[in-house]
Amino acid sequence: MRLLVVADLHYSLPQYDWLVDFVGGFDAVIIAGDHIDLSSSVDWQAQSLVVRKYVERIAARTRLITCSGNHELDSRNPLGEKVAQWVRDLARAGIPSDGSSLTIGDTLITVCPWWDGPLARADVARLLEDAAAARSKRWIWVHHAPPDRSPTSWSGKSYFGDAALSEWIAAHRPDIVFSGHVHQSPFVASGSWVDRIGPTWVFNAGHQFGAPPAHIVLNTDEATALWFSAAGAELVHLDQPLARPVGRLTELPAWFTSSDRAGDPIRARIRGSAGG
Repeated sequence: MRLLVVADLHYSLPQYDWLVDFVGGFDAVIIAGDHIDLSSSVDWQAQSLVVRKYVERIAARTRLITCSGNHELDSRNPLGEKVAQWVRDLARAGIPSDGSSLTIGDTLITVCPWWDGPLARADVARLLEDAAAARSKRWIWVHHAPPDRSPTSWSGKSYFGDAALSEWIAAHRPDIVFSGHVHQSPFVASGSWVDRIGPTWVFNAGHQFGAPPAHIVLNTDEATALWFSAAGAELVHLDQPLARPVGRLTELPAWFTSSDRAGDPIRARIRGSAGG
């Protein structure tokens, strides 16, 4: 299975345009939260309407999976905790979102909502416990905040991860967690786009301006994850221990399709340096 993973697009329409053009060759696309930007001068309700049109266009081309982030919160639960109802409502359009678990081949994917208090946190814990009983050969979580005390949650000054997620990872030991939230992690000293906690691989593509967004391409059949950004490109082999510094990607893998290689200046530079 070939996955394209992004997060923290924050109403960047050029990045959404890039996704619409680029997603067709992937088995699934994962957007790990923060579709909209609360600091924007554009009203958040207008943003959510525009983003919904984009996610429907992406979902028309391939399977789309998405979770809420802290910028999506538009409603309150019975205890007054903030929740992202508009993201959860994407399920009505056939887009797996907050609170969903789905199986693709031999992989179970569980989509966690952003939690803002004890009731919502308990809902996430229950979601993971229920999914654990049905886990497949491979279990992937989509959870906007990365785990606490991980390079994927390091901003350059502080950790901004989720301690509850760290506990859930220790309890359930998923194979992969896709996150976002901490924009700077892949670009600062002591931060990273990838971490390994026991058997669990954790990823945070990071945030950059303009198209394309920082993104991860993961091929489960090849046990390889590739990170592309304006800072360069790196790779890890999921069937090997994580070594630091993470290796630079100097040649595009043979399993990349022609569409994988298009529309990205980082890929163009790699292809040119390899003489391809």
